[in-house]
Amino acid sequence: MEFKVIISPRAIQDIGQIVRYISFDDPTAAQRFGYALIDEALSLSTLPDRGRLVPELSDGITREIIHHPYRIVYRVNHEKKCVSVSRFWHGARLL
Repeated sequence: MEFKVIISPRAIQDIGQIVRYISFDDPTAAQRFGYALIDEALSLSTLPDRGRLVPELSDGITREIIHHPYRIVYRVNHEKKCVSVSRFWHGARLL
């Protein structure tokens, strides 16, 4: 059974900032990359536990998948069959 993927308002802001930054060099590439990030996040509807636990949080519930160079940070609620994407974070930055 597939999980519902919810992208938080903060994560939507992250995508906007990422796309805006890339668009200074290449607007078409920026749009493609923004959609690729969203598609990667939505892919969590199947196998949501495939991401690793975020090492610097050590909370045992926050996970991430990588869409280089960005980290897609999320939590899974198995009872509600829901994935909550909280951030799209550049890999060079710490959470």
